[in-house]
Amino acid sequence: MTGLFITFEGIDGVGKSTQANLLQAYLEQLGHEVIRTLEPGGTELGQEIRQLLLHRKGEVAPRAEALLFSADRAHHVATKIRPALADGKVVISDRYFDSSVAYQGAGRALSMEEVREINIWAVGGLLPNLTVLLDLDAESARQRRSGTGQAPDRIEREKLEYFEATREAFLALAAAEPERFFVVSAEQSVDQMQAQIRARLNQLLG
Repeated sequence: MTGLFITFEGIDGVGKSTQANLLQAYLEQLGHEVIRTLEPGGTELGQEIRQLLLHRKGEVAPRAEALLFSADRAHHVATKIRPALADGKVVISDRYFDSSVAYQGAGRALSMEEVREINIWAVGGLLPNLTVLLDLDAESARQRRSGTGQAPDRIEREKLEYFEATREAFLALAAAEPERFFVVSAEQSVDQMQAQIRARLNQLLG
């Protein structure tokens, strides 16, 4: 039996991790074996790449940044995601290649099409069964991030315009692939968001 691949997307501060954790608990209650992962950093090699991408001092050239993200993703898919799906497990990932298309393609003003092509090659064409896009305006998301008390990483320190461009890119991706994307307003409560996500997932599970 082939497993189920679910990804969570959105700009920083929209609540992806919270919703992914709640969905994992729900699926486990239904009897599914769930692998919960994230990008970058879902593997041991990925943790090293994550350190370079998010916590290295100094700038990283936009094309180099895009390639580092795709390198992490290629290893992540080959060593963790595909084997879990082959075993019939549900994989829930906090971010996948749509993040690179939005963040590096739009936020860094690279070509979204080129970034997508690089990543499709890196993952061997593996698409999620469902991509949940949590949507929130950039200013509200920034306020939520500042309220966590955690020091921002290199990308989280970007200007508001960067996140506005990234948000618009995510929405454009969702509009282009409505059968894969499920857009949820992150202005709602945690419980309201989760109820909508579960309802959509139940349609997928049949």
